[in-house]
Amino acid sequence: MSLLKTQIKGNYVIGDAEAVSALYDAGGFGRPRDSSLQLRFTEAAYLLSRNKIEIFKNGKETDFDSFIQFAAQQEEFFELKYIVYKDLKERGYYVQSSATDFRVYPRGSKPGKGSAKSFVFVRSERVPITLLELTALINEAQNVRKQFILAIVDEESDITYYDVKRADAVGSFEGEMPVPFLPEVKNKPSKAVLFKERIILADKEKADLLYKRSFFGKMMDEERLLLSLPEALYLAENNVLELFGMNGEKLSDEEFSKSASLIDSEFPRKYTIYKELKEKGFVPKTGFKFGTHFRVYRKVETLDKIPHSEFLLSVVPLEYEFKLPATSGAIRLANSVRKRMIYAADLGNKREYIEFERIKM
Repeated sequence: MSLLKTQIKGNYVIGDAEAVSALYDAGGFGRPRDSSLQLRFTEAAYLLSRNKIEIFKNGKETDFDSFIQFAAQQEEFFELKYIVYKDLKERGYYVQSSATDFRVYPRGSKPGKGSAKSFVFVRSERVPITLLELTALINEAQNVRKQFILAIVDEESDITYYDVKRADAVGSFEGEMPVPFLPEVKNKPSKAVLFKERIILADKEKADLLYKRSFFGKMMDEERLLLSLPEALYLAENNVLELFGMNGEKLSDEEFSKSASLIDSEFPRKYTIYKELKEKGFVPKTGFKFGTHFRVYRKVETLDKIPHSEFLLSVVPLEYEFKLPATSGAIRLANSVRKRMIYAADLGNKREYIEFERIKM
């Protein structure tokens, strides 16, 4: 049986009506256009490697090596896209090229017979991706109710797939701690003092309530509670504490925030996220041991049996770039301790919570 003849035209490889029947109808390759078939270069390269088509350029047949060299000059990161396309096809998926690199159909479905389930975007491990670029891609997938998958190709051409989504877009992104505070901690604000990096509350009764009932801070001794900067400001804003400097002057919330920002330059954006997490009923605590800003609990009922935290969270600025080797390490660590990995950013009018989950295709 003779191979199907196709020819390069612009950014496509074009087949005739016979190709529509043999390739699109039977295998979901390409897109029919005016009694012809348009194949993207990745699709054409795959079919050429499988001896399904012949490709002609300016009337002359081209072999596989010549074709992929040509395609790589026309399409950025063509070789990476081909690696991912080939991997997905060999896993039994129907795949179509698209603006987000690929649309992937669930098993049992294919182009013309059902809807794609996922958008797959291909990236080299060496090329960072900005927060704004990532959120735009998630928006594109979310607007048409598709899963967004980031396919990272490393130096040895291995592929790691990540399901990337808004943590608060699917299911409940809510904690289970009582909000607002227990009434007994708000009867009268207690004095707390800002030292160099810590705030100390020397009110035994309130310290016990805040620590044992709401999991704030850490006991310094039987009478005193050590509080982090975000915890102290949150308690002050909610009329649980009055904050003072070591020389006895009372600090307004604004004055405390300025002092905290001198101690920790990331304090303003970290506090914005901390406050929202608290208001959602979560318990955010430091994530230093995991290399993140916070580890976050959904509920802590008793200090005698503290549950595993639900997720790790890093707060990032609007202009943040995800360096993919570092991001991969953070996700692997989170997964290894049975936690989700979330990145949070304050966009001014709203907060973004982006979750990465390593998946198997």
